[in-house]
Amino acid sequence: MSNTMNSQIESMLTPTEVLEHLWCPRFTWFMNVQNIPQHEERRYKVLKGKEIHHRREIENKFYFRRKIGVVNKQNNVYLGSPKLRLRGIVDEVLWLKDGTMAPLDYKYTLASEHDVVFKTHQIQIRIYALLIREIYNREVNKGFVAYIRGHQKLYEVPVLAEDFKEIEKILDEIFMIVKSGQIPRRAPNRNHCIDCCYRNICV
Repeated sequence: MSNTMNSQIESMLTPTEVLEHLWCPRFTWFMNVQNIPQHEERRYKVLKGKEIHHRREIENKFYFRRKIGVVNKQNNVYLGSPKLRLRGIVDEVLWLKDGTMAPLDYKYTLASEHDVVFKTHQIQIRIYALLIREIYNREVNKGFVAYIRGHQKLYEVPVLAEDFKEIEKILDEIFMIVKSGQIPRRAPNRNHCIDCCYRNICV
């Protein structure tokens, strides 16, 4: 891989980095300005999230392709766009019978007791949808989240034009912090600090 390509990849954000910024903007400052890694491999939630990639083929039996109109799919797809400054790996890219495309991501977690998709998972799906629209130049107006722990459930996540605009706004905020180098305010909810890997050095 060339130095130019390595530089482009390093300058792109992942969905996880976007979600961490929304959890607390100081994640962006510590990771992307101060270059202090968070050692996420040690965190229980991250380890459980990675487990899904080893179990997908087994749990995949529940996935109702006919029900959601899938005509083709690719598994474990790398999506990267220097234009959007985004990169990530989605569990499945789907081609649907109505001519649109959609991302699908598996979550090794229990579905919400309120029978809704968790907010963070909605945002992640919309990030993948934005990438698919850009890379494949196809319409993307929805995505899917599959919860495979306990009672397996598949949820549709609508993706609207304003969702894309909101993601692009968040990306601009992140890169503004990186460019300025100024430390942002902490998350207003101090409960977010309890499980933060930077809590001992955040002042």
